[in-house]
Amino acid sequence: MERETFSVHGNEAQVEKNRVVQNFQKSFVQVQSILDQNRLLINEINQNHESKIPDNLNRNVGLIRELNNNIRRVVDLYADISTTFTKSIDPSSDGDSSAATPHLDAKKRVRSG
Repeated sequence: MERETFSVHGNEAQVEKNRVVQNFQKSFVQVQSILDQNRLLINEINQNHESKIPDNLNRNVGLIRELNNNIRRVVDLYADISTTFTKSIDPSSDGDSSAATPHLDAKKRVRSG
C-alpha cells in the first residue's frame, strides 16, 4: 500500500514537473518570437532614420511605440516565468511573489503610473 501511494505521488510530481517545463518552453518561445520581431523593427527604424525621408521618419513613431510595447510584453513574460519558477521551487508559496521579488512590483507601479 505504501509503495502504491508513493508511486501515485511520484507520478503526480512528474506530471507537474512536465507541465512546468512545458510552460517554460512556451514562454521562452514567445519571448524569442517577440525578440525576433524587435530585431526586424529596429532594422526598419534604422533604415527609415538613415533615409531622412519625412514619411519614413513619421512611420518611425509608430514603429518605436510597437517596439516599446514588445519590450513591455517581454518584461511581463519574464516576470511570469520568474513567478512560475519560484512556485515550482517552493510549492508552499501562496502565489504572492512580491516578497521574493519586490523589484518586479516596483517596476509595475512605475510603469502603470
